[in-house]
This record gives sequence, C-alpha cells and structure tokens, in this order.
Amino acid sequence: MNTDDLRATVETAKETELDRLGSSKLLLALTDAELDRESVLRAAAASEVAARETFSAWAADEPHDATADLFADVADQEQRHYERVVDLLGEAVEPPGSGPMHAYLRDREATVERLAGGLLGRTLVSDRTHLQVVSFFVNEADEAAADAFRDLRIETSEAQGRGLELLESVCETDEEWETAESVANYTIQLAYDDFADVLVGMGVDPKPIC
Repeated sequence: MNTDDLRATVETAKETELDRLGSSKLLLALTDAELDRESVLRAAAASEVAARETFSAWAADEPHDATADLFADVADQEQRHYERVVDLLGEAVEPPGSGPMHAYLRDREATVERLAGGLLGRTLVSDRTHLQVVSFFVNEADEAAADAFRDLRIETSEAQGRGLELLESVCETDEEWETAESVANYTIQLAYDDFADVLVGMGVDPKPIC
C-alpha cells in the first residue's frame, strides 16, 4: 500500500460519513442551530484551538524528529488560523473541551497513528468543515470571510500532503498500513458520531432527505 491507496481506501470506507459531514447540517450541529456570523466564527475558532492543542502536545513528545517538526509546524499553522478567525470575529474565544475526536487523537502515542489520525482522518473532516463555512459566508455575501476560509482549507490540504509524505516513510510493514487505515477511519467515525448525536438531540435526522 502507499498513501494514495490509503487515502482512497479511507474515503471509500467512510464515504457516507464524509458526505454527511459535508452537508449543510454540519453548521447546525457546530453552532447548536445558531446560524449567524458570530456563532459560525466561534465554532470555527474553537476547532482551530482544539487542533492547535493536539498538535502542540504531540510536538512536545514525538520521538520521530521529522514528524515532531511537522507537528510543531501544524500547531503554529492552527494558531495562525485561530488568529485569522478571531480577527474576523473581533474577540478571543475560550479554549473548548477536546471533544471525542481530539480526545481520541491526544491519546495516540505511535507515530503512525498520529500521522494517520491527525493528518489524514482529521484533515478529511476539516476539509468538509471549511467548505461548509465558505458556503455559509458566500451565501451571506461576506467575501472577505469566505476568502479567509478558502485559504484555511488550502493550507490544511497542504498539511495533509506533508503528513502523507511522512506516513509513507514510516509505514514499513503491512501491519503499520493497517493501523494507519484503522486510525484514520476511526477518527472520521468519531467526528461523524459526535455530529450525528448533536443533530439527533435537536430532533434533526443526520441522514439526507431523499
């Protein structure tokens, strides 16, 4: 297996979950149905802080030097993302709880698991989140905010690419590739389950209306 195969396999296995995470219902869940500019920006800022904390913790104790450097770079990127979002919001946002996905990620200790969970599974979720935020601001005719989140989406994709390059170099056995696939899949599943649970609690079906 290689990382192209891995990404394709994960996207196929989690196609339904990713499609639903990429729906307009995502922002309902993230904002507790408060679909206004401030609530969307607060939710986005909280997401960036959670990612920053995860990658900062990993950078501090990652034994693989190149991976530790990447985690530090991504933590810095997430901090810059947070600052750009709060610039749009006009005020700081308190760090949120970790949430199920980041709680799981922060418990990962193996390099393969961290790369697969943090820079494949999580970034596939983040891509859908950024796209929905872009769409929200396009609909609000707020091009400055839409452009900002387009940039965040591109930068997150670039971080994914760097993570996959490193994952290719550290996965040396079939078992390690299987671990990477399992962790990426589970990361997406946790994000989806959290999203679905919030919607169900609101009385909203997470499944699309056909």
